[in-house]
Amino acid sequence: MSTLALSRPTASRALLAAFGLAAAVDLISLLAGADLGHQVAKPLLMPLLAAYAVSLGAPRLLTAALLLGWGGDVLLLSDADWAFLVGMGSFAAGHVCYLVLFGRRRTSPALGALYAAALAGTVTLLWPDLPADLRVPVAGYSLLLAAMAYRSSALGLAAGLGGALFLLSDTLIATGIAEWPQLPAPDFWVMLTYIAAQYLLTAGALRAMYGERRTTV
Repeated sequence: MSTLALSRPTASRALLAAFGLAAAVDLISLLAGADLGHQVAKPLLMPLLAAYAVSLGAPRLLTAALLLGWGGDVLLLSDADWAFLVGMGSFAAGHVCYLVLFGRRRTSPALGALYAAALAGTVTLLWPDLPADLRVPVAGYSLLLAAMAYRSSALGLAAGLGGALFLLSDTLIATGIAEWPQLPAPDFWVMLTYIAAQYLLTAGALRAMYGERRTTV
């Protein structure tokens, strides 16, 4: 076996460990109210996860989805209205990449009906409490996100759970914008579900593309 072949699993493990460390720093910082830790750790998450995926031969669409998520992460560190809208657009482009990646694999019609009902109910409830200039963008983004979450199940349980958690994470953000009552440390729950979502989507996509042996390091 070549030195290069031996080095790839080592590099993958190191990148996954670095991603886990950045995630831990980010989440602990949010719980501790240490804004600097969050500002430093959050922008590292998706590049590290993307590098891990690339080390395992990730398809370009998966890498693009993760890097577009990174763009959204960085933009949402700002409180400016324009940054929120552009960040949402970056995430939306990432969801399109995921949808193309999922292809035409079959998914459950019953699950689709469940997501459609959840989308309709959530948008209907949130609509009156959202700022007027965000209602249409949030509704359009929510439709795309729900479609991605539903279609993610085509790649198996891990990816399907990742899609569901992504939907949950962004729903928590939307309830904050609507000024609904929040859980304690709301940013912690947003990031916890988001980090888990992106990891599970990545792991599920890699497993579906290459199988268990290729994606276990």
